[in-house]
Amino acid sequence: MESKSLLFGIIGFILGGLIVSVAATATPSDTDSQTGHSMNMSSNSLSSKSGKEFDKAFLSQMIEHHQGALEMAELAETKASHIEIKQFSNTVIDVQSKEIEALQTLQQKWGYKTNSQ
Repeated sequence: MESKSLLFGIIGFILGGLIVSVAATATPSDTDSQTGHSMNMSSNSLSSKSGKEFDKAFLSQMIEHHQGALEMAELAETKASHIEIKQFSNTVIDVQSKEIEALQTLQQKWGYKTNSQ
């Protein structure tokens, strides 16, 4: 089970890097600026925390981040013109869904209020 979690973590990390690379090379729009600003704010808010408060905020913000990736991937399935993007979006949906599930399991295990509560 731990090896599966590690594998999903590695895949998620790689996919996240690819998404960030694509976003960084895209022409900025208001939405792109807001997303980048939001990620910076998340990192900044985490840097002032430690221990359980860090863990709790990290899980919550990572779930929100992965949910954003799911929304983007779902749009890509219907709006992208290249089959490679559509195929990639299916992978993102699969991996990110499993990661959200794993993060929510940790929230429940440690007694943190979940994003859905």
